[in-house]
Amino acid sequence: MEQREFLDILHTAERLKDAERHCTTTNGRRESVAEHSWRISLMAFLLEDVFPEADINKVIRMCLIHDLGECFTGDIPTFLKTASDRRTEDELLNDWVASLSEEVSVRMTDLYTEMEAQETLEAKIYKALDKLEALIQHNESPLSTWADNEYELNKTYAFDTVGFSQWLKELRQEILKDTLDKIEHETGGLK
Repeated sequence: MEQREFLDILHTAERLKDAERHCTTTNGRRESVAEHSWRISLMAFLLEDVFPEADINKVIRMCLIHDLGECFTGDIPTFLKTASDRRTEDELLNDWVASLSEEVSVRMTDLYTEMEAQETLEAKIYKALDKLEALIQHNESPLSTWADNEYELNKTYAFDTVGFSQWLKELRQEILKDTLDKIEHETGGLK
């Protein structure tokens, strides 16, 4: 890879630092897409011993690049994103990836293809972490920042995605406990 391409990729990816997600941090500041990607990468790193049969470095790579399409479209919350939004994001991302040098383009395309197919253990881990991190972040954010539908989403979202792993199913249950405790504590159980 040439140095100019290296810098150009970083300049494009830098947009994720300013691309706000619908989640907020503990202090009520809007979270960036870059922060979300960093934390799911950290989550993958921490799970190396839980999934010794998985290529955790590959999972980390998936986590790092999974939202690069949002450099071009910004973040659209899952519950608002339409099929048209997904197509637009995919087309813009694919065009950008295809414009990169062959060595980078092939590596990224291979990862995106594997992530989309959801057949390998690595792809399943990445997808579960992507969804679980959003739930964890919601539990960390003030309830005043939650949309009405997020009370139910935080109770039901991602159970299907973790079904392949007993450890992740138990983690999802712990996240649910945190959600229910948060709602009870902050609303007196009124939601």
